[in-house]
Amino acid sequence: MKHSDDKKRDIIDEDLYEEIDPEEMYELVQEERRKLEENERTEAEDSKKRVFPKWAVWSIAIAMFIQVIAILPQTFSIPAIEFIQTSGRLMQDETVQQYRDAVVVIEGEDNKGTGFAISTDGYIITNYHVIEDQPRITVAFQEEGLYNGEVVETYPEIDLAVLDIEAENLPYLALSDKNSEEQLEDVLFIGNPLRFNGIANEGDLIGKTQLSSWEKPVYMLDAPVYRGNSGSPVLNEQGDVIAVVFATQKNEEHGRVGLAVPIEYLNINKQ
Repeated sequence: MKHSDDKKRDIIDEDLYEEIDPEEMYELVQEERRKLEENERTEAEDSKKRVFPKWAVWSIAIAMFIQVIAILPQTFSIPAIEFIQTSGRLMQDETVQQYRDAVVVIEGEDNKGTGFAISTDGYIITNYHVIEDQPRITVAFQEEGLYNGEVVETYPEIDLAVLDIEAENLPYLALSDKNSEEQLEDVLFIGNPLRFNGIANEGDLIGKTQLSSWEKPVYMLDAPVYRGNSGSPVLNEQGDVIAVVFATQKNEEHGRVGLAVPIEYLNINKQ
């Protein structure tokens, strides 16, 4: 597992990293709320201008209330809300909960991302850019608690790194031992987007794209990927890791997509 990391790290385009932060997402939600309230005020003012019997006014008010309740899920159906709703559904699944136990929060002094255990004795995979230039790294499991992480291998040309923690009997995810299909529906990925931890979500692999600074193509993931998802494992139906999320991209054909490194690019198999 030896690999030189002396190469200058210029492998990832500057515009690829996750763009939506919590403040921006909050503004999106607030804007939708303002639109809804403005519509309510307009409808209320219009109804005041008309002369109706009290029973008719109350009937209209009740109907408007029901309409607002019905509109709410659609009004707030922006990606940030959708991924929370989808996650809530997925995490009712016991199998997904087991996968989630192996996913960790990776924190440095000024950075936060995702990682996942690949062995019972403490080997962790994450993105290289998550741990780069971080003098101290903390690895947090949902159940097992906090550990100090030691960087044991780096692969900057594919934006991956391997950490080691002193632990035993950890939950872990198996790495796929075969090349994945370029297109695959309903893959699962778990990570720590925005201010959330352990969020499970799903999407589709919609092919590969060639980045200008990479030697090999990477997957495009049609799913809501946000800041903090870096290092999230992408799982197939068998629960094997087939890729690792590392960035987003505005694709001309597909719009905003997540980017994921095929796990076969990483020549290890720790279990």
